Amino acid sequence: MNAVLLSLAILFILSLCRIHIALAMIIAAAVGGIAGGMGLTDTINIFTEGLKDNASIALSYALLGAFAAGLTETGLPERLVKRAVKLVSGRHLSGKTSKVTTVAVVLSVAFIACLSQNAVPVHIAFIPVLIPPLLSLFNQLQVDRRAVASALTFGLITPYMLLPVGFGAIFHETVASNMTKNGMAIDPSMLPTAMLLPAGGMLAGLLIAVLFSYRKPRSYKDVSWSGMKEEAGEEDKTSAGSYSARQTIAGLIAVAAMLTVQLSTDSMIYGAGAGLIVLLLSRIMTRNQSNQVFSDGMRSMAYIGFVMMSAAGLGAVLRATGDIESLVHSCAELVGSNRPLAALLILLIGLLVTLGIGSSFSTIPLIVTVFVPLCMELGFSPLATTALIGTAAALGDAGSPASDSTLGPTSGLNADGQHDHIWDTCVPTFLHYNLPLLIAGFIAAMVL
Repeated sequence: MNAVLLSLAILFILSLCRIHIALAMIIAAAVGGIAGGMGLTDTINIFTEGLKDNASIALSYALLGAFAAGLTETGLPERLVKRAVKLVSGRHLSGKTSKVTTVAVVLSVAFIACLSQNAVPVHIAFIPVLIPPLLSLFNQLQVDRRAVASALTFGLITPYMLLPVGFGAIFHETVASNMTKNGMAIDPSMLPTAMLLPAGGMLAGLLIAVLFSYRKPRSYKDVSWSGMKEEAGEEDKTSAGSYSARQTIAGLIAVAAMLTVQLSTDSMIYGAGAGLIVLLLSRIMTRNQSNQVFSDGMRSMAYIGFVMMSAAGLGAVLRATGDIESLVHSCAELVGSNRPLAALLILLIGLLVTLGIGSSFSTIPLIVTVFVPLCMELGFSPLATTALIGTAAALGDAGSPASDSTLGPTSGLNADGQHDHIWDTCVPTFLHYNLPLLIAGFIAAMVL
């Protein structure tokens, strides 16, 4: 059996059985390496070497968690929540808030997530700052958090597929340059047209999730999202109204510093570090308090970092087996001159690869080598080929246990321990985005 398919099958089965995703990846990598003809020692060495590919990302997310935790001490997130409550319901929340209001709140989250990819390209950095304080509002509205997870994932994926700015510019350039290297000259400006139908599929998935699948109210317990104040027996500053204007101003300056440094250096590490320095210099916490707050914050986001490091190790093992290329070549031989079958298999292979390695950007070089010449041989137009490759890469980003497009939403929505990564984020986003993407990508390949 193909080592890649076997490894991914092990990964998905273990994940659905609620085995921790990092452990599931380690086991899947060992099985895949051995099945691919590598010894256990070689597999371990390759896995370990691959970890360093995402080491900087792990540090970035840990520092972002520390920054988010420190920001809560300024009172800024709580003030934002109060403003949100006023916008939603005037002076107070009713137990029977209209469905229109609930939908508007969820779609607003999707809009904010979209801005994080292009207008202010901070990616998932906004989630640990914004989402945990909003959990109390979601609870009062009885919003199904699976709808919010779907909204966040939509906003983290669709903009880079369609819009040629921010992370979208990187994605479009990656697709175009790799296709050009493999014999089909493509200009990045073609990507918005090619990806319009697939992006429409993502929008359809979002509307189905919000308006139909998860429209019913769902109750959650009111739990302190940080857990720190209640465990320590401290008074809730929000209810006491003890946040000062100086603290709020310090929070705004810290956010501005984080965004400015991150955008100017293109580094989440230095961006988060700048924000932390501002919080420390403002002395809104004692030294002992800051150490505890930052440590707890780093712990909350380090989970994402460890999972993504494990995903890099798994990806390195799967590539080392050579079975990704074997799988691609087998599909190319299978399709013959059948264009619809070729389009479907290209999309499915992209889905499998991205689900396993958790990165749509990394999927592109793995599939274009064979699939671009195949598309040329079968007579697909450059626009249709671009739609196929772009969609095949994006497929699986939603629903992958190792993707930051699912790990990010879970980190925010599970701040109070009531949101499961696999069943409340990965499965809902897989069903609502990958299936419409498959259909829309197939149609785009046939009509463009």
